[in-house]
Amino acid sequence: MGRTFSLWKSSTLLFISGLITVILVIPTLIVVPFMSNSDEEETATENNTDDIEISMGSSPFAVEVMRANSEQVENVPLETYISRVVASETPAEFEMEALKAQSLAARTFIVNRMLHQDGKDKADVTDTTSDQVYHNEQELQQSMGSTYEEDMTKIRKAVAATKGEILTYKNNPITAAYFSTSNGYTENSEDYWENEVPYLRSVESPWDTNTPKFKDQKVFTVSKVENLLETDLPSIDAISMDLSRTEGNRVDQLKIGDKTFSGRNIREALGLKSSDFSIEKKRDHLIFTTKGFGHGIGMSQFGANGMAKDGKTYKEIVKHYYQDVEISTVTNTAPTLVSK
Repeated sequence: MGRTFSLWKSSTLLFISGLITVILVIPTLIVVPFMSNSDEEETATENNTDDIEISMGSSPFAVEVMRANSEQVENVPLETYISRVVASETPAEFEMEALKAQSLAARTFIVNRMLHQDGKDKADVTDTTSDQVYHNEQELQQSMGSTYEEDMTKIRKAVAATKGEILTYKNNPITAAYFSTSNGYTENSEDYWENEVPYLRSVESPWDTNTPKFKDQKVFTVSKVENLLETDLPSIDAISMDLSRTEGNRVDQLKIGDKTFSGRNIREALGLKSSDFSIEKKRDHLIFTTKGFGHGIGMSQFGANGMAKDGKTYKEIVKHYYQDVEISTVTNTAPTLVSK
């Protein structure tokens, strides 16, 4: 019996030891593969420099974007918002330095907007040309198609290269106006808007003249022009037109018959590409030929791309189109936004 007890005791100890081994080792075998895979995935993500997705961790605050179609507000990290604005506002095939300049202008625009909002009962910004055009990831994938990954990687790199940078004048964020294409010059702010802004001065922009949007033409019947301008015009043979031009060579004032209009009034009423236009009378029609595309104030996007092709850096580009500005940071210039 003593021998039997010893055998039984040995067997029991072996069983208990085996059970302990199973309890301790098997969970480790189960957990370790998942931990290992997780580590490998995390390392792969960190090392994937070709796909720079700018996360909330890289952004000091988020932007509330009111979507025009859905009337819903999207809460978007600042740098993600900038990358999507650049993708929506600027051709991805632009030079890298031009994309950087656009990133800087777009970031400055939204920071300035958020610092000077009247009350906070609405979103920070809309997604239309009244502010800055913004499309979300799904919309950009649809519009860019098969080149989405390549295009967005390039744009994200441009945004990341200027991360946190904004344009300031006397330590305040500027109104970073920009537009598509100049007529060869930018416009003084007071010649299109009401106020004179010291850094929004007319400068030469010769890089635009050979670009796709430099010239346009629209033909209207006289009756259509009368309807759009809400006025009666003399018969076409008797129409006399006198116009004056701004320093940026756009129409300042246009007198048609006994009526006087600003160049901006004409452009907006008739839907012209630019306020630099000439008019030709032909039968019962008026032909408007325009140079440039946009209001003409601030940075010309196609001009910026032309400067980049000439070897200029994004800092040289923005300091050409915005006079006497400095490049600062959001953290130093807008701490109230960062602390939100």
